[in-house]
Amino acid sequence: MHLARFDIDLFLRDHWQKRPLLIRNPWSAWRNPLAPDDLAGLACEEGVESRLITRQADRLAMESGPLPEDRFTELRDAWTLLVQAVDHHAPHVAALIQPFRFIPDWRIDDVMVSYATDGGGVGPHFDQYDVFLVQGLGRRRWRVGPRCDSATPLLPHDDLRLIPDFEATEDHILEPGDILYVPPCFAHDGVAVGGDCMTYSIGFRAPSRAELVENWCRHQADAMADEDRYADPDLMRQSNAGEIAASAIDRMHAMAMEALSDRNAFARWFGLHNSLPKYADMDWRPDEPADRRTVRAMLAQGVPLGRNPASRFAFIRPGEPELLLFVDGHGFDCDGAAALLAEALCREPMTVVDAKLAASPAVVALVAALIDQGSLAFDAD
Repeated sequence: MHLARFDIDLFLRDHWQKRPLLIRNPWSAWRNPLAPDDLAGLACEEGVESRLITRQADRLAMESGPLPEDRFTELRDAWTLLVQAVDHHAPHVAALIQPFRFIPDWRIDDVMVSYATDGGGVGPHFDQYDVFLVQGLGRRRWRVGPRCDSATPLLPHDDLRLIPDFEATEDHILEPGDILYVPPCFAHDGVAVGGDCMTYSIGFRAPSRAELVENWCRHQADAMADEDRYADPDLMRQSNAGEIAASAIDRMHAMAMEALSDRNAFARWFGLHNSLPKYADMDWRPDEPADRRTVRAMLAQGVPLGRNPASRFAFIRPGEPELLLFVDGHGFDCDGAAALLAEALCREPMTVVDAKLAASPAVVALVAALIDQGSLAFDAD
């Protein structure tokens, strides 16, 4: 699938992170990639994040998964099932990300899939991230409101962030294949119109300033020696011992800023931090470590390498080494043939290594390491 009737440059100029946009079925041929029963099956599995939203009187209630299989037979009124990171488990859903890779990979979060019966929804709310809402099956009415912020009043609710006085400025009915783009903090409310309504939410992430500061400072602090402390061998007598002198403030401020100002160190840290898996407790490693001779032979035969859909691949060019590859919280210094392979792995979800690269020991070592951590596998089918 690809976006056959969609002007990417115009979208980035006029809408990305600026204002919502309704995109009427731009696909060359839309096909719903997941059956409702398969989504319900995922919601019953351990390790899959899911939520069931039901209405009790005039109040929405939320249950977290995994859900018992017979739970769905008990439901009567309008309800909504939300399953997070379905792209990690369903290849056809993972393929939905590819058309949206005009946004850099490091910004992509996951694909959440929702199923709703007639009248089902999660209520008017706003999110802190960009999202493309792709209508997969059935119809959904989307109302979009103004931009919100942390001062926007919310209804008291333990699980849902609902807006009490929602006033829509846009009102759309989405049919299969239609897309609604919603920038961060814009209020929106989606309600299923008829049964078997499925929506695919391609969500993007952006680190907050607080997250960057907190984690970067912690990373740097963890590497500092205990004896690296404030010192004042040039101390002079003060007229008032209760004063923190400006010279002391200046010296401590310089100590802190010096520890945090190394751009190359920050780039390396951010690559590691940003590539951490969404679900760190999931273990995708193979039962046996990769055998280097087998890896070399399969590369020479042109067997494709496929990325684990749950893995995050990215790279930077720090200068030396030629390229630094980040995969699932691990960093790999690459140059020469290994750097070419790293770029290829980041470019497409499936890669065939040419014969010249396959002969490189550095390439074999990199592939084996990525297989061992569960980020890469040979696709022999």
